[in-house]
Amino acid sequence: MVVTMGELVERVDEDDRVLGVVERGDAIRNRWLHRIATTVCRDTEGRILVHRRPAGSSRFPGHYNWLVGGAVDIGESYEAAAAREISEELGVRTDARFLGKFLCDGAISPYWLGLHEAVLGDTITPDPSEIAWHTWLADEELAAAVQRWDFVPDSRDALVRYAALRRPADGPAGAPDQDGSDRPAGASH
Repeated sequence: MVVTMGELVERVDEDDRVLGVVERGDAIRNRWLHRIATTVCRDTEGRILVHRRPAGSSRFPGHYNWLVGGAVDIGESYEAAAAREISEELGVRTDARFLGKFLCDGAISPYWLGLHEAVLGDTITPDPSEIAWHTWLADEELAAAVQRWDFVPDSRDALVRYAALRRPADGPAGAPDQDGSDRPAGASH
């Protein structure tokens, strides 16, 4: 009998320290923390890429999202995972700038979410198994769309966090601390 392994991820703790390697399905079923890297993709005009997941997706079929991303591979940095996911999902090779990370309760499982930003100057070629439709929206248009369209639940929380991460360091509370997480110094979740 041949046993195939599912996608492997690093199980991490509340401080994002590696505890071991597990199958992503087990991490989700057992609600173990693992890492996800996502990217806000902007075009050269500053608009944000918004896309709809295919109707046949195993997670959130037909839902909209304004983030591109997925699980961080074993030994991979958040930044490398974000760049890999952009390449896989959009057919574009580019770097992703790390903005910060936060603990996300998650609609299907809790995880650490690494949030990035990238400017895409090339024409994108979305993978149809990941993206059924896409458009570019200005920030105000995205804010309105999030109120009207059926977005992936975690992306709504990420939008609030993204706004906080983009504030200047001397701005209002919610700006990231030195390690890029928005947790108060010394606090744990």
